[in-house]
Amino acid sequence: MTSPSIPTDGFEIVTTGKWLKSATVKSENFVERDPSADPEHLLAGLRASPLKADLFAFSQRPPDSTPRFSYPMVWENFAVLPILGYAEWWEKRLNQDTRRCVRVAAKRGLVVRPVQFDDELCRGICAIYNETPIRQGRSFHHFGKKVDAVKAENGTFVERSAFVGAYHEAELVGFLKMVYMGKTASIMQILSKVGHYDRRPMNALMAKAVEICNERQMAYLVYRKYHYYKGLADSLTEFKRRNGFEKMDIPRYYVPLTAKGRLAVSLGLQLGAGHWIPKQVVVAARAIRSHLNRRKGAPE
Repeated sequence: MTSPSIPTDGFEIVTTGKWLKSATVKSENFVERDPSADPEHLLAGLRASPLKADLFAFSQRPPDSTPRFSYPMVWENFAVLPILGYAEWWEKRLNQDTRRCVRVAAKRGLVVRPVQFDDELCRGICAIYNETPIRQGRSFHHFGKKVDAVKAENGTFVERSAFVGAYHEAELVGFLKMVYMGKTASIMQILSKVGHYDRRPMNALMAKAVEICNERQMAYLVYRKYHYYKGLADSLTEFKRRNGFEKMDIPRYYVPLTAKGRLAVSLGLQLGAGHWIPKQVVVAARAIRSHLNRRKGAPE
């Protein structure tokens, strides 16, 4: 179902939620202009629009970590890699095991290179999506998608994106997409086939991404959040740590627009029900989920 949206100050503002309607900039972490540069202008347009929202949420962008506004806020974590040269990344940020994984990729016949966004790439991505319905212990939301849907979803921001493919012989076994925003590149997606894990395509893709960022004189490479829930470490967090990413806390603001929005923010309801679930319950639920997936024979 499509969320209600309106254009405001060159951004597309979308709303989500039923009881509490939250407005955000669509694809906030990938749009070229920084929505936090002039939030008052955005808020004025939102208040004058027919879009019904109880609050407006936005974040500053890495590495802008010092709060600049007096709106209600929480800390949101990002995985950030300063680009100080490929040699600096290789020699100072990677441990011996991670460097070995990059070398293993080449020794086992993996070729990693920039690729054009075209139908051939989309067919390869579709094959990666449809390899398995379970990834990292949970249902994989891209599983079952057709090529047309894959092309539409991956065709966003293509004019300022870089695609990297990892190939074994003629088969695409992994890919990465990153979007450029000024001096920052942000990874939108990095994924590989489980069946080619022993060739370490993820490590090889990350190495090529850092190489490209260094060549383009990017200042930072961002890979979404450092950890996603309750500060719990998982395999993705460990992958980011092993590849030199650092946790950076960035302000996220919640600006009430209605009385309901003010009440929700005062009670912390805008953070969602999951925010209040005890960590011990989350750990137990994850263990049960992993056990069930192992019984099904699904890859973790």
